[in-house]
Amino acid sequence: MLRKRLNDIATDRGCIGFGVTTAEPFDDVARTMAEGRAEGLSGDLAFTYTDIAVATDPRATHPWAESVISVAHPYVPGTAEVSEPASGTLAVARFAETDHYVALRGALEAVASTLQDEGFRAAVFADDSRLVDRAAAVRAGVGWWGKSTMVLVPGAGPWVLLGSVVTDAELAADDEMRRSCGTCTACMPACPTGAIVAPGVLDVTRCLAYWLQAPGLIPQELRSAVGDRLYGCDDCLTACPPGQPALARSVDLPVRPQIKHILGAADQTLLAEYGHFYLPGRRPRILRRNALVAAGNDRSPGLRNVVIGYLGHPDWLLRAHAAWASAQFGDTTSEAALSAALASEDDARVRAEMEGRSV
Repeated sequence: MLRKRLNDIATDRGCIGFGVTTAEPFDDVARTMAEGRAEGLSGDLAFTYTDIAVATDPRATHPWAESVISVAHPYVPGTAEVSEPASGTLAVARFAETDHYVALRGALEAVASTLQDEGFRAAVFADDSRLVDRAAAVRAGVGWWGKSTMVLVPGAGPWVLLGSVVTDAELAADDEMRRSCGTCTACMPACPTGAIVAPGVLDVTRCLAYWLQAPGLIPQELRSAVGDRLYGCDDCLTACPPGQPALARSVDLPVRPQIKHILGAADQTLLAEYGHFYLPGRRPRILRRNALVAAGNDRSPGLRNVVIGYLGHPDWLLRAHAAWASAQFGDTTSEAALSAALASEDDARVRAEMEGRSV
């Protein structure tokens, strides 16, 4: 049976969830996304919000689609938090520590290749703005909507990457999973900025994972909450009870990135090391921006001169965050450097930061 073969192929490649749904539009998800955008909850988020109608209708891009195969690939075990990270180090969300999407795409491509060998059309979707993969996973019975808005999968909780294969093969559709978070709200108070404003409702404008990928200034009111984060935030996932068994099986973290390395390395080096991150314009400036905020939160004396050096950087965005970070050290050296930099600064956005004003 074709469906079983496809399931076995995905399982052999490490997937723990496999389900099938029809290619009918995800109208309920489209409405929810449109309402969230109208209420300002999506901020400037692009990706699937770029064209909601397309992202919630597989046939908008593939008119021949009959079925959507959804799979979940776990990325924990493999990492674990350290209890006392060293000063000057940075945290990276577990999904981004390595390019875990390689394994997911390999599984999806193997499924798609099998379908094509059988004479069907098939297209792979992984981290793709043309399809809301969470909607497909829920309707295909792979997992259920968590109150964090993440899809939770039996055996892994939220520690999964989701992907889909759209095909013209008419495969038997699965029922949605009859599970929910029940009375559990562990993810909501775990969010450091209160971005989960109601069960299943995320205010992206408060979400650190969003801001650490977004271009431009990180809002001043959120910078302290950034803590030592370089990219992403796992707090709501870490608090999720269905994900605890996966965390218990995890192993030690790889070496954590160093603030000084991020602020001192060349563009080519950072792109080689972190090219699997989403970097707007394929520029590592947001990594340096994030590292400057982390340095301001760290306030180790050994970081002060590195931060002060960025007050003269040619990139206004980095000068602006260096100004905020310098002020966090609160010593006479930093204050003198800020005063000197302000005297020659002509960018209003940077001047506001140097003067301690909100931009």
